[in-house]
Amino acid sequence: MRKTYLDNGSTSFPKAPGLGGVMSDFITNVGCNVGRGGYESAYNLAEVVLETRSLLCELFNFPDERNVVFTPTITYSLNFVIKGLLKPGDHVIMSAMEHNAVARPCIDMEKQGVEVSIAKCDEEGNLDFEDFESLFRPNTKLVVMTHASNVAGTVIDAGRVGEICRQKGVFFALDAAQSAGAIDIDFEALNLSALCITGHKGLLGPQGIGAMLLSEEMVQELDPVICGGTGSASHLLTMPEFMPDKFEAGTLNLPGIVGLHHSLKYVMEKGPSDILRHELALAGKFMEEVKKMPGVRIAGRQNTEGRVGTVSLDFTEFDNADISFRLDSEYGIMTRCGLHCAPLAHKSLNTYPQGTVRFAFGNFNTEEDVDYAVSAIRDIIGLTK
Repeated sequence: MRKTYLDNGSTSFPKAPGLGGVMSDFITNVGCNVGRGGYESAYNLAEVVLETRSLLCELFNFPDERNVVFTPTITYSLNFVIKGLLKPGDHVIMSAMEHNAVARPCIDMEKQGVEVSIAKCDEEGNLDFEDFESLFRPNTKLVVMTHASNVAGTVIDAGRVGEICRQKGVFFALDAAQSAGAIDIDFEALNLSALCITGHKGLLGPQGIGAMLLSEEMVQELDPVICGGTGSASHLLTMPEFMPDKFEAGTLNLPGIVGLHHSLKYVMEKGPSDILRHELALAGKFMEEVKKMPGVRIAGRQNTEGRVGTVSLDFTEFDNADISFRLDSEYGIMTRCGLHCAPLAHKSLNTYPQGTVRFAFGNFNTEEDVDYAVSAIRDIIGLTK
């Protein structure tokens, strides 16, 4: 049976060409640590880690590689920012399109006396800016929002959000899980305080490696959430104050960083704008065909404007889970069904509680993949060809 991977919103596949070999070579032939060994291979590896920070600075127009902090995943990055910054009496604003990687740590902070507001979004996933601006209070400390919805693909106007935050003197953290590598992101132009990314989606790297890029103002305000060994300032029983050691406790995921180093070079050579153009061409072709099908609703925006290449469908006359199961078992088409760890988003999109079947097109998908998926959907719902 033909296998067609359309679950790039979960993780990209295939990865950047040669990624597995690079990581295997590191594990097989290098395998050492950084900051814990005084020998050549450790020093050479440290240069790779430093260059990876530098590549992230270049990709996101970020000024200081010392403030690039590696994390296990973007979920950790978001938790480090939310829980390291907010204190009892503070106020945080998120949107009604958030993934639980943002929503859960924000809600969890209510136990610590933090106030949480959720800015409204419409049925296309667009932020209601009038409502958003009305939520600011004297104690508002942080705005944290997704850049692109993992459900509907809708992209928020991060520049406008950042400008509002700048005017009000509030930190702005951006969840770029679905946008990094597919959308050109300029840290300074967006007035960001923190950019949280993951390596395994649009950056085409391995799972288990993320990062957070922090403004100097954020660094000064942020407390470490995890403490431990750093390989530096070992005489102290407190975390070092210098960067990035202040937030990098424990051994880094070095195979992951080596893999990210490789995949970043591929993505930067190809260019996020070209990758997005390709993914949107596939998503647009898919949506135009789906619109012709009765009983199938596209969640969110109905065209390729202001979105990434993720398309969620609600089969109003069928069970979405059954559709997803049959796509895989009968046609080898891999999608994701359900609420996608984003119940707030589904409520905004009017697809709660049934969820959707998500088709997330990636860098290596083709027009043939789109045609095959469309044909399979038509067969499953009983449409004549």
